[in-house]
Amino acid sequence: MRTRPNWIAGAAALLWLAVVLLPVFLMLRASFESQGTYLANGPIALPTEFSLDNFARSFEIGFGRYLLNAGIIALGTVAIVLILVPPLAFAIVRSRSRTVRAVFRVLLIGLAVPAQVVVIPLYFLIDSLGLFDTLLGVILPTAAFVVPLTTLVLTGSMREISGETYEAMALDGAGSVRTFLNLVLPLSRGGIATIVVYTALNAWNGFLLPLILTRSPEVMVATVGLSQFRQQFSVDIPGLLSAVVLTIIPIFVVYLFARRALVAGLTGVGGK
Repeated sequence: MRTRPNWIAGAAALLWLAVVLLPVFLMLRASFESQGTYLANGPIALPTEFSLDNFARSFEIGFGRYLLNAGIIALGTVAIVLILVPPLAFAIVRSRSRTVRAVFRVLLIGLAVPAQVVVIPLYFLIDSLGLFDTLLGVILPTAAFVVPLTTLVLTGSMREISGETYEAMALDGAGSVRTFLNLVLPLSRGGIATIVVYTALNAWNGFLLPLILTRSPEVMVATVGLSQFRQQFSVDIPGLLSAVVLTIIPIFVVYLFARRALVAGLTGVGGK
């Protein structure tokens, strides 16, 4: 049977694509224009100038250092999550201990606690540990806030591994460590990619914790460093948008490398 094209759905999809891409186009167009050209033509106009001066000025004011700090925080947070979450999720899936189940329930409470609620006691805790105004002082709480959700996601991915597969490994004489390394981790690639991308995105785009827990320019991150484009009576819009483009590129590259596994994890087939 021949299917009829759904013109209404196609038109709606094109309209939604235009709504999504128009702000991206306007951002890219403004980032390659000077402040004078941008003010003369307005925010909605066709590109008339192509210049890399905005990007050069971003690095001149130290935005490269801010990007590096954000990258260190993202990598450190991802490393902590990869060390803690996979073994924790494996223990939750395979253990029958009441203690493990109780720990999992307590861990899920973290999903209901936003960072804004505990930011003041967190500030005093980080300061008392001597980690205020350090990258480590931002990495640790950032990882703590993403562990509950990433554990929940990876637990769901590991539950999709059939019990027969575990039994086959046990008959082969494999212990828990070997089963975890040779069976669970390879079959959980989709879930692991999902939590890596989510963690990196959360750490890279973090604003509240770096704003509260850092002070000096040496440890400032990109999201906080965007305020450097604020002038006395105005905002350098092209310079600001060029810096925004610089902050988007790294996480976009991460997504390009992990998109297949990420989609598999989000659609629930990461464990198959």
